[in-house]
Amino acid sequence: MRPYVPLTVKSNFSFLEGASHPSELVETAAELGLPALGLCDRDGVHGVVRAHMAAKEVNLKLLLGAELSLGSLPEQLMLTSPTPRRAQQNRRSSRGRGRGRGRKPPPELGEGSRVTVLAEDRDGWARLCRLLSIAHGRGPKGQARLTLDELAGEAGTGVYGEAANSPARSMHARPGAGLIALVRDPQHLPLLAEAWGRDRVYALVTRHRRAEELALEDKLRAAAQHVGVACVGSTDVLYHRSARRPLQDVLACVRAGATLREAGQAIQGNAEHALDSIVAMRERFADCPELLDRSLEIAERCSFSLDQLRYVYPGETLPAGRSEGDHLRELTFAGARTRYADRIPPEVTAQLERELSLIAELDYGGYFLTMKEIVEFCRREGILCQGRGSAANSAVCYCLGITAIDPVRMDLLFERFLSRERAEPPDIDLDIEHERREEVIQWVYARWGRRHAAMVANVIRYRARSAVREVGKVLGLPQTCLDRVSKLLGHHYHGGSVDPELLRTVGLDPEHPIHEHLIRLSTELLDFPRHLSIHPGGFLLGSDPVDSMVPIEPASMEGRTVIQWDKYDVEDLGLFKVDLLGLGALSHVRRCLDLIGAHEGVDLDMATIPYEDTPTFDLLCRGDTVGVFQVESRAQMAMLPRLRPRCFYDLVIEVAIVRPGPIQGDMVHPYLRRRQGHEPIEFPHPKLERVLAKTCGVPIFQEQVMKLAIAVADYTPGEADQLRRDMGAWRSSGRIEAHEQRLVSRMMANGIEREFAERVFQQIKGFGEYGFPESHAASFALIAWVTAWLRAHHMPAFSCALLNSQPMGFYSVATLVEDARRHGVEVRPIDVRSSDWDCLLEPRKLEGAGGPDPCSRWAMRMGLRWIKGLAHKDAAAVVAARRARLAKNSGKNPGRPAWRDLDDFVRDTRLPKKSLTLLAEAGALEAFDRAPRPLADRTSTRRDASWAVRGALVRADDRLSLGEAAAHQPAFPRLDRHEAVAWDYRTSFHSTRGHPLEQLRARLRRARVPHAEQLAALPTGRKVRYVGLVICRQRPGTASGVTFCTLEDETGFVNLVIWKQVFEAHNVLARTAVLIGVDGRVQRAEGVTHLIADALWDPSESPLVLGPKATLELDEQSLRSRDFH
Repeated sequence: MRPYVPLTVKSNFSFLEGASHPSELVETAAELGLPALGLCDRDGVHGVVRAHMAAKEVNLKLLLGAELSLGSLPEQLMLTSPTPRRAQQNRRSSRGRGRGRGRKPPPELGEGSRVTVLAEDRDGWARLCRLLSIAHGRGPKGQARLTLDELAGEAGTGVYGEAANSPARSMHARPGAGLIALVRDPQHLPLLAEAWGRDRVYALVTRHRRAEELALEDKLRAAAQHVGVACVGSTDVLYHRSARRPLQDVLACVRAGATLREAGQAIQGNAEHALDSIVAMRERFADCPELLDRSLEIAERCSFSLDQLRYVYPGETLPAGRSEGDHLRELTFAGARTRYADRIPPEVTAQLERELSLIAELDYGGYFLTMKEIVEFCRREGILCQGRGSAANSAVCYCLGITAIDPVRMDLLFERFLSRERAEPPDIDLDIEHERREEVIQWVYARWGRRHAAMVANVIRYRARSAVREVGKVLGLPQTCLDRVSKLLGHHYHGGSVDPELLRTVGLDPEHPIHEHLIRLSTELLDFPRHLSIHPGGFLLGSDPVDSMVPIEPASMEGRTVIQWDKYDVEDLGLFKVDLLGLGALSHVRRCLDLIGAHEGVDLDMATIPYEDTPTFDLLCRGDTVGVFQVESRAQMAMLPRLRPRCFYDLVIEVAIVRPGPIQGDMVHPYLRRRQGHEPIEFPHPKLERVLAKTCGVPIFQEQVMKLAIAVADYTPGEADQLRRDMGAWRSSGRIEAHEQRLVSRMMANGIEREFAERVFQQIKGFGEYGFPESHAASFALIAWVTAWLRAHHMPAFSCALLNSQPMGFYSVATLVEDARRHGVEVRPIDVRSSDWDCLLEPRKLEGAGGPDPCSRWAMRMGLRWIKGLAHKDAAAVVAARRARLAKNSGKNPGRPAWRDLDDFVRDTRLPKKSLTLLAEAGALEAFDRAPRPLADRTSTRRDASWAVRGALVRADDRLSLGEAAAHQPAFPRLDRHEAVAWDYRTSFHSTRGHPLEQLRARLRRARVPHAEQLAALPTGRKVRYVGLVICRQRPGTASGVTFCTLEDETGFVNLVIWKQVFEAHNVLARTAVLIGVDGRVQRAEGVTHLIADALWDPSESPLVLGPKATLELDEQSLRSRDFH
């Protein structure tokens, strides 16, 4: 029996339409014995690379295309060709050929009108990508549209003329060249057949056992016969197995915004949209087998494969008479003379020669020159940047100024970055201060052009929380139930399925039929693509237009465009990607250095900060690292006192060791024991001493695993890099096993005993997928050291810059403010008479001010940015008005405040009532309180904020009568201190008046509940009851269900450990509590204190607090913890 080819297959990358992954469709087609499969997702090719890689694994031919949405467009959205005159000529000539002047205009097309287009060859693929780019380039995101007239002839002509070496340089051929159209609407056939040629257009007959299809098929076949085109048979495949039909119904309902009860015709009438066996399909088309035979003919015609894409990196502008290689060599050695003060060590010269030779051989010179050009732009503009990742293994990158780590001095492995055997291009990640990254991105667009530069996509997938919400809505479950389940799932939930017990926790029976559907369908939906976002900074640059290789569409962010492939697709195809990543820590450093320069008169940069400094090492050893890059997490704070770094390389190890890999591979404890002298440093073999000497004989880094394979298993550097890639289980699960026999046999051939060889492999296997590159750790350790030094020596500037660089890091503004106060920084409240948008440093007027400690000289004024809901433009209006008034007063009344009173402020700034009320409620107008009370007690303008603002607005309006202006303002009692703190949190996320726990301290003291400082002094094993605010939760996948929380009170932090059984017994409280009580035991080891929870409880419902929940008046949104996994 002759097979057939399904030509119109949709995957889940037809977002909310297909219900199977591309790999599932490909694998099922191969199992069914089909010779090929046509993947044609709706308005995109987002899933083709995944399908391509899966098809290569099972040796299945893959036809690539897309289903294009057609419709009429407003005139302003009609295609404007890059060569409009030629396009107009083509349009006139094509309309004149054989159609007559009296031809009727093309029919108006409905919303659901679609044509499936397959790429026959490379030129056809380029044309299809351009069609999709045009379709997505107009109208709202996600609503791609072409007109039938554009498809017939306009959109595909004259668009590649500017690229002489374009793979689609034949685009000036007849419209439709290289494409095959599968048409299901009889009205489309005449125009497309005439424009593209009858051999490129087929009438698509689909059969899904629905009665309404019979009449449509008759019309379509009659129209095909009239026009003279052939018919082809297929089914619209939406899932690989019919068991996915319920999930497809759910997706259809989500797309329609309806429940299953409301869906009606939004869902398919049967399950006839699965891949069919050859027998079943031949039976379906038994009356016209030639229709299926034509699917085989079309498959034969389609020769295009993604393997045919030949990517050409954009050539650089070179000095006259210089090649890329010569120019790169000149720049590299010029940089080397700068790095090494004109005395380049011989080993550096040898390494540079080796790298430059390989770069030239692989023709990668343009990539390095591009990165150099981007770095130079950043430095010209004063934008902090630094290369990281495996690029730091390259001496060329170091000498070009792209990276800041000397790989020769640190003995880093170049092959981790680039080798002859690698089947992928090098990858240079450039960190840029996140607040100025957009300047760099827009410069890249301007430098290379919009069609030659586009950002890489990021596929946002369904996770447990979003899956449960979507499925629950479709099933018609109450929103309150879904909210409770979603809240428990949280962002830190991880797992391959939705746990039925989670439903029981919120009072739902997991065995109820509806709830069973919820669990099953939500689990199936996990990891489905939800929508496209933008990669954090990946750019695809091309000498040929990028949209000849992959469609480009506008991103939701203004000024950005994005391709339809993500970073993994780009890597799988071996394409160059430029990564421009925003790093908040660099913004923090830049702001901090600027503050120090402006207020201390000290000109510092990252290169001039000393890397040997005792106070900084002492700070690190204490784990006093809030806001210090890479070492501020709870786990890092707990590790620092144990590792006790005393040199820069110790910090490199610190950055790398608190990772899942070393923990999974049981590397952490052996390393610490050896470092502390509790265990002798031994090397399994003399050949490994050089490899493992820096880490006490314990492998910590990926490079060490590669060197180990080279040293004792005779791997070539390229083979060692393949080992490193195979250890990445997220890309190649199970492939590490293929190395076992090879490693063991080669070690034994070198005289190493089998037992040792197998132990080495098990160590590599356990370490495997979680290894951290040494070069990456070293690059990050540089920034970690700089931020630690700034914290140790310039705490006011450090805290001020950290707050101004938010959002970033682990901690909320309230925690950062409390940390600054505990370290001696005077934090002043928001005040319209002094505050800018950002936080400021202000001189302290204290006796003895001006000493060596910056905390004695500078206070921090909180910025208007922290007032919840205040628009930036209104804050800017306040600052501008204040500066203008102060400038005016400077000659007459120097030192006089900008505004006399609230009325004066309202008249001068003319802010809307809403913004004035926000300022008043946040306490920013308290300075206008006429009562002679300390500032901390000036609260009359808060409780009665709306009245005070209303009165001032009335008095400021000269048009109102005297009676209206004298409207009575009722008197409200002043806020108590704890009420003022609660108002602070509610209106500005923090308080400068104190910590929320201070109001309970007397009561907690009577109940013998210690604060954090007291708890840290208790002996190990002591049972204790503690109360604190939850500021951070972490539940790493390597912790066997253990949850780590950071609790805070007015004196500091407490590390809370919640074992799995305790977590499950107090599930809701453990996941969601803002204020939490703990009964537990103190555990202390090597200077680190933990509280091990035995039970959790709610202090607001405990007799201990002696009051209702409102006692603390906590605003849950303002105090929500930052949760990570």
